[in-house]
Amino acid sequence: MKQTKRYGKKGPSQVFDYRPLEDTTLLAFLYEILQPKSRSDIKSMLAHHHVQLNGTVVTQFDMPVKVTDTVSVNFTRPFAVVRDNRLHIHYEDEWLIVVEKTAGLLSVGHAGNEEETAWSILTNYMKQKDPRSGVYVCHRLDQYTSGILVFAKDGGVQRELRYMWDRYVRERQYMAVVEGCPENEQDELRHYLIEDSKMNVHVVYPKPSAEGKPGVQQNKKNEPKLAVTRYRVERTNGKYSLLNVQIFTGRKNQIRVQLAEIGYPVAGDRKYGAKTNPCGRLMLHNSRLSLEHPSTHQILTFDLPAPKLFYKTTQSLPQPESSEE
Repeated sequence: MKQTKRYGKKGPSQVFDYRPLEDTTLLAFLYEILQPKSRSDIKSMLAHHHVQLNGTVVTQFDMPVKVTDTVSVNFTRPFAVVRDNRLHIHYEDEWLIVVEKTAGLLSVGHAGNEEETAWSILTNYMKQKDPRSGVYVCHRLDQYTSGILVFAKDGGVQRELRYMWDRYVRERQYMAVVEGCPENEQDELRHYLIEDSKMNVHVVYPKPSAEGKPGVQQNKKNEPKLAVTRYRVERTNGKYSLLNVQIFTGRKNQIRVQLAEIGYPVAGDRKYGAKTNPCGRLMLHNSRLSLEHPSTHQILTFDLPAPKLFYKTTQSLPQPESSEE
């Protein structure tokens, strides 16, 4: 049994870790180690998030427990939990939190917008542990794009990642459902993008300079920036296609703009020319992120399969029955 000190609004928590001597169920094990508490008391502790199994809060009393598992009990207050099903934590250490964001949830808010965001949900989660703590945005996903999102627990780690993002990130992969089927089964897209005064992104074709490089506008802040994207068609039914997309630059709306430019907009993306919305959402999902940990330098890779709707939308269409004359 190991005691761990954790801090919250009322001082240090009393957290004890236990290891079972044989395979059992959670309620039976807790009833054995928490005598003289009753089964009702133990079920109440579970329901109110006082128990973790291998670092994850559990509430199911009949969950199997193995001899290799660690059961932690917080006798002072509930363990911190994310109380919003639009966000799920996939990895956490003392420097980083990596989450899955659902479509429709903002990564971070802006002035005058009081809508709940991934950042505000995680901030509340961290303050359950320690009112002095917070989270810091390292990158963003479009509001209606689902997938992997990384936050830092420390301002220094955030600055390291934000200013050297391309150095630390090894792979960025998305799954996208597009209207139609691209002529090329796989291709690399290279476009120069620019953002207008209404915050819409466009492809531009700047005239080359004498050195053969793209011309530079006088307004440096609105200078065209190169976007590089590769895609591969995974499956298609002619009407819709599922693409595996990798990006090698991090431009705003990059995938959406470039796929629209070649005539195959992301399904549901009315902003960039999609004509249909088969699933009631933008059909773009950040499925893989691989990065070097800024503190430990370990390579972390996170995979999130595309939503089942992406596969259902691109499955083969039924063939019309032939009529016999």
